[in-house]
Amino acid sequence: MSTLSGQSLSDWLFHMENLHQSTIDMGLERVKNVADKASLLPLTSKTLLVGGTNGKGSTCAMLEHILMAAGYSVAVYSSPHLKDYRERLRVNGQMLAESEHCHAFAAIEQARGDISLTYFEFSTLAALWLCRAKAPDVVILEVGLGGRLDATNIVDADVAVITSIDLDHQAFLGNTRESVAREKVGIARQGKPLVCGEPEPTAVFLQQVLRIGTQLSWVGRDFTYQDLGDSWRFNAKEYPKPSLPLPNAATALKTLEALGLAVDDNAINQGLVSAKLAGRMQVLNRSPLVLADVAHNPHAARYLNAELERRYPGKVIHAVCAMLADKDIGGTLKEMTAVCQWYLAELPGISRAAKAEVLAKILGTDRCFDDVPGALQAAIKAASADSVVIVFGSFYTVAQVLPEGD
Repeated sequence: MSTLSGQSLSDWLFHMENLHQSTIDMGLERVKNVADKASLLPLTSKTLLVGGTNGKGSTCAMLEHILMAAGYSVAVYSSPHLKDYRERLRVNGQMLAESEHCHAFAAIEQARGDISLTYFEFSTLAALWLCRAKAPDVVILEVGLGGRLDATNIVDADVAVITSIDLDHQAFLGNTRESVAREKVGIARQGKPLVCGEPEPTAVFLQQVLRIGTQLSWVGRDFTYQDLGDSWRFNAKEYPKPSLPLPNAATALKTLEALGLAVDDNAINQGLVSAKLAGRMQVLNRSPLVLADVAHNPHAARYLNAELERRYPGKVIHAVCAMLADKDIGGTLKEMTAVCQWYLAELPGISRAAKAEVLAKILGTDRCFDDVPGALQAAIKAASADSVVIVFGSFYTVAQVLPEGD
């Protein structure tokens, strides 16, 4: 155990990055042990645990904004961050001061003794410490990876949420949707609600639901939604259309029902309209139109491609892409059929990054660049005023092009 009391946020983050022998180490024993020593659980707040392959961040953001509009105090823990570590914990829509994070880190450092923690485990425990100290009405926790063995799953949530089920992190979750589903349903608890926004959750998922004894609400069976163009319908009610994906909006509204807190239609309308999330079809420039999206697996790329085709029919689409080597690169790129021109980039300083040449070989192009900003500059130069440029492939990719302050 080190003595980092009084150190800066960057000092703490360096410590966390170098504390454990591996970046990801699935399992709850170590993190639960430290949580017990720090007396973190149970939280006094109502808690939501949000898992899924894609759509977690959007679902959390809409829940957060609706609950705040209804007058509740809300904390949201999510990952990864794009520009600033403090993005990982919002309390009533605001980041906390660096000093508050450092105070939480010091408390976890003291409690862990000689127990080794990964960066994510340390971050999660510190976030729980801050949530316990702030005691908001509702705490929304985004699952980092999988569910059953994710550090957030030491919390027995009042409502568990699974937004989608598809392939990602195969080295940890397996190569089939069945194996992924088994891991994700592990956040459910006996006798408590589980909201599932995945329309085809697999037989294994449903078997696990029965085994656990959770109260399942399943899209298409227990709740429905419909795109009406300028608005949308959730079950029998019509609402204003959010900027974030409708499947996640429907999942969020069903989650609110399961949570049981009083939320009126005015709060829902206000929250749906106000909810935004950096790096989700985010507009960076108008002429040419430049968008950034964190899509980094086949499921997310499929949705992104469909949105590009729906919103910009007939437009020439230029794509700037950089990805991590441990992702399904071929499967992701294959989904982006709307793209006319590719600009493939390196991610300097990122150990997990794929070489641009790897992406280029899959796509049959030689348009490679040393970094994402350079690729974007080339794409903008080549694009006409009415073309569309999309930057995607990972959180790291999008972070390279976001303006300061985002």
